[in-house]
Amino acid sequence: MNRRSRIRDTAGVVAASAAALVAVQGSSAGAEGDESRAAERVTVCVGTRPTSSPPDPETSLDRVLRYAQKRGETRYASVFTGLSADDDPTTADVYRIPSKAFDADVCAHAEKGTRVRLHDTDVTARRLEALVESTGDRMDRWDGQFDLREVGPDPRGFVFFGVDDPAKADLVLKKDLGPFWAKHIRVEYAGSASPL
Repeated sequence: MNRRSRIRDTAGVVAASAAALVAVQGSSAGAEGDESRAAERVTVCVGTRPTSSPPDPETSLDRVLRYAQKRGETRYASVFTGLSADDDPTTADVYRIPSKAFDADVCAHAEKGTRVRLHDTDVTARRLEALVESTGDRMDRWDGQFDLREVGPDPRGFVFFGVDDPAKADLVLKKDLGPFWAKHIRVEYAGSASPL
């Protein structure tokens, strides 16, 4: 299963009462093989709130993802970067600029048995979306240098660029976008244009 297909950008994080928070140093949730994110700090909480009764078809993980998405896009938009769920049906990954208030809110809504990993970033979802929109408005900006085929935000704190010539595009994009964006873009080969 490919990395992007495992990422679910669907919704929030669920309810938990007293959840334990644990900081884990040196774990990486960035792009696979990306050394620059290897020292990322991850905080983990495990939900203690009772699961919904009567049981409903939505899982505890879905509820916590939906909650975190909603809170991240509203009250905590100034720190929220994104979220994803991988193959583990009990673990949610939430990406945010460090915020004790947001962490406590999300962890307090995680149900028993649901684990939430809170990953440090230094960029918001709004800022990532702004780069995607401005790039989309000028898709031909780099014509003659490389072929831009895909562009989209990644909840882990970067913008993905799918191109025909990754080596050349990486140099051009990092120069044109500047030092802040140089660390928040991932350039990969894309065979043909496709929506992300």
